[in-house]
Amino acid sequence: MDSIIYFMVGLLPDNTRNRHFSKIYYLFLRIKCSELWNFCEIHLVNIVNCVVQYNVTLQKGRFIMRYRSDKLLNQLAEKNIDSAIITSAVNRRYYSGFTGSNGVVILTAKGRVLLTDFRYTIQANRQCAGICEVRQVNRGIGAADVEAVLKEFGAKRVAFEDAALTVSEFEAYKTMPFELIPDSEAINGGRLVKDADEIAEMQRAQSIADAAFTDLLKVVKVGMTEKEVRNELDYYIRRHGADENSFDTIVGSGPNGALCHAYPGERKLQNGDFVVIDFGARVNGYCSDMTRTIAIGKPCDELLKIYDIVLKAQLKCLEVLRPNMVASELDLTARNFIAENGYGECFGHSLGHGFGLEIHENPYANSRSQELLVPGTTITVEPGIYIEGLGGVRIEDCCVLTEDGYINLCTTTKELIIL
Repeated sequence: MDSIIYFMVGLLPDNTRNRHFSKIYYLFLRIKCSELWNFCEIHLVNIVNCVVQYNVTLQKGRFIMRYRSDKLLNQLAEKNIDSAIITSAVNRRYYSGFTGSNGVVILTAKGRVLLTDFRYTIQANRQCAGICEVRQVNRGIGAADVEAVLKEFGAKRVAFEDAALTVSEFEAYKTMPFELIPDSEAINGGRLVKDADEIAEMQRAQSIADAAFTDLLKVVKVGMTEKEVRNELDYYIRRHGADENSFDTIVGSGPNGALCHAYPGERKLQNGDFVVIDFGARVNGYCSDMTRTIAIGKPCDELLKIYDIVLKAQLKCLEVLRPNMVASELDLTARNFIAENGYGECFGHSLGHGFGLEIHENPYANSRSQELLVPGTTITVEPGIYIEGLGGVRIEDCCVLTEDGYINLCTTTKELIIL
């Protein structure tokens, strides 16, 4: 029994072990001396497993956050940069776990600090425990607060997110007695390659999106407005467990389908319409992204023709998609095929983009991109054809590159669905 007690106490966070040891020992002593022991002995493995799982998950999350910061600091050290200021919400979350709307993360080799205000102190202490020190600022977080922390840790050359600062914020930071190095590329770059936990979250998000779309197909009918279609889909996305949508749902029916990013309006679905639906779910911060085009009643021959072209273009891209390919090659696979079939001028956007904590992030698959789709990167594959006055077709899957291929997170059929 003693070994079990010491084992369970060892699973507790360091700062609670002494406080809980006597309670756990007394509890087990009472159980041992009672008729409950046989029952508890049977279920003890389940109790231990629950405690193990909770603490392993907690410690793993802290390790991952610290590893990300260490990796960034090591990369910056190669450029003789000793510190970094993280100001964007997405990177604050990535490097510290903090999800509040106000904060600055300061990373140095000597210490890591999150500055935030009273509204978020309790939340930050929970989310950032074991990752970075939380310090409360009793007013708006200013350059003087950041400067004080950097001076404390002896900073000299400091990287910052040049793509995430306003002009006024930058002017304030320029007054600090450090050499400021713009390096959003390095700070954002940590998010390029996803780990297994990140991929699992995106798969959960996409599974929710697939399930929500399946439910939507049961209720879509002639006479519904685009807004009503959006509202139904957004409801199903949340009902299936998403925290929120990845982005504002796009619904373009009939001629509105020619608007690549159509905003759902009052137009009612009619017989013969194609309806372009682009949507995603977000789970624990991570996004999914998919598009399907469905038909309401019998569509005209040209719509059927362009659907077939877009589907074939999309499948050709999936056939060639592989790790370490140049992103422009993937884009040109679809672009050239669509052009060969006479609709090149009707496909004006890039083929795809990465996704993760943001719905649009590196890499980007366009005709000029020289980015490599290395294992662990994400990419959407979404060719389309858009004809003003007629409508449009887009078909999109979201994929993750692996060492020997890729994972398509989407499971919804791409064969034309006619309702």
